[in-house]
Amino acid sequence: MVTEPAVFVLEDGHRYVGKAYGARGRTFGEAVFATGMTGYQETLTDPSYAGQIVMMTAPHIGNTGTNDEDLESAKIWVAGFVVRDPSRVVSNHRAIRSLDDDLVEGEVVGISGIDTRAVTRHIRSAGAMRAGIFSGADFALSPDAQLDLVRQGAEMTGLNLSSTVSTAVRYTVPAVGERIGSVAVLDLGVKKSTLNYLADRGFDVEVLPESSTTAEVLALEPSALFYSNGPGDPEASEGHVQVLQDVLRAGVPYFGICFGNQLLGRALGFGTYKLPFGHRGINQPVLDRTTGRVEITSQNHGFAVDAPREGVIESPAGFGRVEVSHVSLNDDVVEGIRCLDINAFSVQYHPEAAAGPHDSMYLFDRFREMVLTGRLDISTATLETESK
Repeated sequence: MVTEPAVFVLEDGHRYVGKAYGARGRTFGEAVFATGMTGYQETLTDPSYAGQIVMMTAPHIGNTGTNDEDLESAKIWVAGFVVRDPSRVVSNHRAIRSLDDDLVEGEVVGISGIDTRAVTRHIRSAGAMRAGIFSGADFALSPDAQLDLVRQGAEMTGLNLSSTVSTAVRYTVPAVGERIGSVAVLDLGVKKSTLNYLADRGFDVEVLPESSTTAEVLALEPSALFYSNGPGDPEASEGHVQVLQDVLRAGVPYFGICFGNQLLGRALGFGTYKLPFGHRGINQPVLDRTTGRVEITSQNHGFAVDAPREGVIESPAGFGRVEVSHVSLNDDVVEGIRCLDINAFSVQYHPEAAAGPHDSMYLFDRFREMVLTGRLDISTATLETESK
């Protein structure tokens, strides 16, 4: 088998030569690493990864191939894909294609055969940064020319990508079983499994473009509002923050995940900041302070909320008392916010976790109970239900 060369170039000048994988050509994005040993198809099709070159830290990728059931959206969103050892064969009864087939069809430029452990250690030390992958004719460019192209790329700080990944038109996912109400979902990069889990809880799910206004949201008379995960810098989403503040003042309950957690933080008057290398993977430990339970969570975020971790604090934007409900056990980053005077809460991770783990699925039930009862109540009865 003929192999073609490729090179992975970081903006600080580090270069890693390997083999072309997927489509050939050039691609640019923020270099990040994901620590999951499985779930690569969900990662690739998660809109939150738009604008990022994702490197898998697990050495063997592609063993189980790909299928149509595990897609989280209609396309692959990563800007590029980096692996050490792509599987030479596919071995799974659900597989209908190889991962390489999907990368080629999706025109995703990748690279294999590099020391991903070394790159991970470097990013953990130096931080996430701009990068590029060059293969095919672009591999022949001089190292200086390749580095110049990388450094011309956009930085994630200050970047708004919501319009790139959001739906262009409103659509509905009907409630499954007994209908309890409707939830307006602002699509900032939502995953298919999130919509399905909301529908499974009895909600008619009204999915809205990210450009939707306060008037358009309230015109639906929703039982609740949900902000999804998504890519980009929360500081560049002031329009979404304003809509959220307006809807909260109108008394509509709110639940947000990932990007939706950062936007709730900003709506409450707190700041956000960029993490050195972010949290990405399906093995991130989080403490739920409201229950004392430790959850292993699925995460993908490069920004975080800047709020006091201890005690109850007053929302700087006038929404009453707030507390940090969840924290990362790796680095004490804020992983969840709970409002005490309005019906609003959020988490920084992905409770839908289509590839697992499923420790955080109770959050959808907590959201359902909040809508049904009109209050966010972490009672003993609720804890017993969540522990089953």
